[in-house]
Amino acid sequence: MRPRPPIKGRGIFSGTGLVIAALAATASALLYPLWSYADRQSPAAGATVLSTQTVTTSYGPLSTQDQDFITKVRLADLWELPAGELAERKGTTAAVRTAGQHLVDGHTSLDAHVRTVATQLGVPLPNEPNTQQNQWLDTLGAAQGEDFDRQFAGILRLAHARVFTLVAQVRADTQNSLVRDLADDANATVLDHIKVMEATGYVDFAALAKELAASPTPVPTPPAVAPSAAVPVTPEPGESYSMPPATTSPPPQTSSP
Repeated sequence: MRPRPPIKGRGIFSGTGLVIAALAATASALLYPLWSYADRQSPAAGATVLSTQTVTTSYGPLSTQDQDFITKVRLADLWELPAGELAERKGTTAAVRTAGQHLVDGHTSLDAHVRTVATQLGVPLPNEPNTQQNQWLDTLGAAQGEDFDRQFAGILRLAHARVFTLVAQVRADTQNSLVRDLADDANATVLDHIKVMEATGYVDFAALAKELAASPTPVPTPPAVAPSAAVPVTPEPGESYSMPPATTSPPPQTSSP
């Protein structure tokens, strides 16, 4: 019996199938990185959300950090000004009473400044100190005599040390001219208050170092302020603070003849 001849074309189809399979595998290998990259786009989406939190203003971009800083300046005014008034009344030494006067004067001016900035930039402000600040005020209200002097100098020196680094960070990072000007004012005010606290002679620097090491975070981020609960940010008559001009485009350069 004669063997059956091979079917023509089977070798061709078999070879074609191998070529197609190879091409499919190559395509899969090329497309997989694209699919894999697409799956890794979620962080970029988060970055887009963060970028939308920056508000465009005529004074430059207003970042989330800028808005947080404005709120914290207002909170500092809300508790440090009454703390200064307590020191003016209850301080047993001239240095403590002088420190209290610096707090009152400094935060009266700084509060007018921050409310003017908040008005210009549309940032709602709190009208009450936070929980920690109220606790500090309660401690100072209950203390008497030399104990008050020590508590006052220790608490205020610690609070100003924590906020000092925050002011520097905001001043270095902000692109908003109003926030930059407010940071300059806050920096000068905080430094003055640090010095007058140290001049009382009641600052325990060893205890201060331990407190700062135990809590490296400068100042906790305050909770969001509901517009309905916010203080009207428009300053009282006579309290307005002169603002720098809005950001403008640089004048066109002219070529020299």
